[in-house]
Amino acid sequence: MAAKKWSQDVTEHSNALDLAKDVFTRDDPKSIALSLKRSAEHSKRRKSSPFRSAMSMLTFYINRAGKDLPAKQKKVLEEAKDELRAAFGR
Repeated sequence: MAAKKWSQDVTEHSNALDLAKDVFTRDDPKSIALSLKRSAEHSKRRKSSPFRSAMSMLTFYINRAGKDLPAKQKKVLEEAKDELRAAFGR
């Protein structure tokens, strides 16, 4: 069995947010944003505001996936940032 990358471990076992399974593989930006918002608002372990925690996790995933992230999925995730801002009224 191949060793998991540390970034995969962070995504799966974040100490700040309990993420829905496969949230970053969804094809609907609004669905991703609302799931992250829900996770951030319900977390008792996060160290910053729900908005910052959710946006940080999304940005972390995009940056860590890097060149391995298909262009179509990267576009969806980038759109999810805008949806997340809207969901938090920013």
